[in-house]
Amino acid sequence: MGKSVIAALALALSCGAAGANALHLNPTQPASAANMETFGRTTIPIGYYDYCQRYADRCDRPADGQIVELTRELWKDIIQTNHDVNTAVAPLPDSEIFGVEERWEYPTNVGDCEDYALEKRKRLNQRGVPLGALSMTVARDANGGGHAVLTVVTDRGDFVLDNVEPRVLLWKEAELYFLKRQSQHDPNTWVSLVSG
Repeated sequence: MGKSVIAALALALSCGAAGANALHLNPTQPASAANMETFGRTTIPIGYYDYCQRYADRCDRPADGQIVELTRELWKDIIQTNHDVNTAVAPLPDSEIFGVEERWEYPTNVGDCEDYALEKRKRLNQRGVPLGALSMTVARDANGGGHAVLTVVTDRGDFVLDNVEPRVLLWKEAELYFLKRQSQHDPNTWVSLVSG
């Protein structure tokens, strides 16, 4: 076998393993579903609660739509927004930026994972995507650490915009254990992504 054939096989096997691992991390989610299933109300992350105490006007806005049609133009906007924010902001934990463990904030030139997600949410909303289709999502990464991403809810599935993954991925391709996200009906209500 040539080197290019071996490389292609290795890539295919690793991609298949990544998808399997992502589904394995979320055993209560239906493997065949393009959109994640939600399992009722849950607690609001303390960082989001604090954010809303500081910026009530940002949290008082209505959802204005729960799912968007994934057009070519929207896909380009999603990819461009993910790229722009990921390359403009350097990762730095809240403890080094603000001197506290958890603080959600729009980033300037540095930020934590939730800051990236907030900025992406703001930019996509400014481009016309309704807040109900832009869900702040809390998860655990493959190493078990806390993580936050933006999920865009579309008619072709839930797509994840992550600051540590340059590609925009369908939820089941992202190697994350999803815990909860904003409700599509009310951004100030959070719903569980784990059954039981």
